[in-house]
Amino acid sequence: MTTEDKNTPGSKATKNATTAAKKSATSRTSAARTSAQSTKEAQAAKKSAVASAQSAGQATQRMSRAAAAGLHNGQQAVAANTAKAVAVAGTAWTVIKHRKAVAAGAAAGVMGVAGAAFAIGRSTAKPQMGPLTRLGRGRI
Repeated sequence: MTTEDKNTPGSKATKNATTAAKKSATSRTSAARTSAQSTKEAQAAKKSAVASAQSAGQATQRMSRAAAAGLHNGQQAVAANTAKAVAVAGTAWTVIKHRKAVAAGAAAGVMGVAGAAFAIGRSTAKPQMGPLTRLGRGRI
């Protein structure tokens, strides 16, 4: 067999070369597909990472806004409580300053309550009288 016989279209060497070329093409195609899939996966991972970063940024912004609002509300609460404390202190100082008048007013109130209780008790302790006995003031 000459070299020309080896390369003829029906020869075994030609079939082996064709098979090898097909296998090589198939492996290259597989490699290309794998590479394409890897590229697609990389792009998907990149998109996912970008979306995650944006989501984290938005969450951070929301948290900072909430913290700022909480700080503002806290400042308002402190200011309101301070105003209440000042008002109570002012009232207490007024009571201390006018303690004699307050004491006199309290004593008058106690005396009024005691007098009213005595009068009510006295009227309920009297025996019941009919209309004629009342006209005669108890003599009849």
